[in-house]
Amino acid sequence: MATPNPQLLVAAAQQTLGMGKRRSPPRATCLHLAAEVLAVARGLKPALLYDCNCAGASQIQSYLEELQRLGFLTLGLHILQLGENSLIISPEHACQHLEEVLLGPLTFVDVSSTQPHPVIRSLDQLPDLKGLVAEIVTHLQGLRRNLFPAVSCSRLLSTGWNFCTVFGILLGYPVPYTFHLNQGDDNCLALTPLRVFTVRATWLLGYPPVLLYSFSVPESLFLALRDIVNTWKEDLTTRCQTQSDFADLSISSEIVTLPAVAL
Repeated sequence: MATPNPQLLVAAAQQTLGMGKRRSPPRATCLHLAAEVLAVARGLKPALLYDCNCAGASQIQSYLEELQRLGFLTLGLHILQLGENSLIISPEHACQHLEEVLLGPLTFVDVSSTQPHPVIRSLDQLPDLKGLVAEIVTHLQGLRRNLFPAVSCSRLLSTGWNFCTVFGILLGYPVPYTFHLNQGDDNCLALTPLRVFTVRATWLLGYPPVLLYSFSVPESLFLALRDIVNTWKEDLTTRCQTQSDFADLSISSEIVTLPAVAL
């Protein structure tokens, strides 16, 4: 697939996502959005949480359809609405990822505010969350049976869901955060050293590398989580080698300490 002219990608986003009261995304944001959409289509990311502006699902659908018209996308993607949020997903890749989550030993970091420090939890220790993941899998399996080139959209009832945790799973983070919802949005990460991982890859010649992932784990738990993170790195590297749109995958980390951490 030939990469369309960057100007066409910018115009596609600004014409479909910036109408009415929605401010048009700036040029750099438009190009980064196109890159992340392509990463989803190529299986480098299970999903993308749309947060460029307040565009709704119908506008995002128009945007993806315009990318198809430009030849930028050859297969249809899906817009999954959870609450007020829209995620752009490849049903096939996302479903495969979530099925692996249910079968494999996915680990979480519990950062509930009533705890003095973060604690490692398994999915089996979070039965409500396991049920939510199974519900999403069932929904996506239904979509996979009806895959066709068009861009589709659906909504899942998500009352009482911990979006921070669900999004962490859907976005493909190796160790998502979780916390008790009945304790509000507070967490125990304030002034806690965090190892922040950043994943970038080159895409358009002459443009800065694209940020594909950014996530963190508490430094105090990193030794226990290192094998999980390394396995995730190896898997991502392998998937990157099976496609030709992105190159020069770079995975780096740094330790930061913040007075407050929003999840």
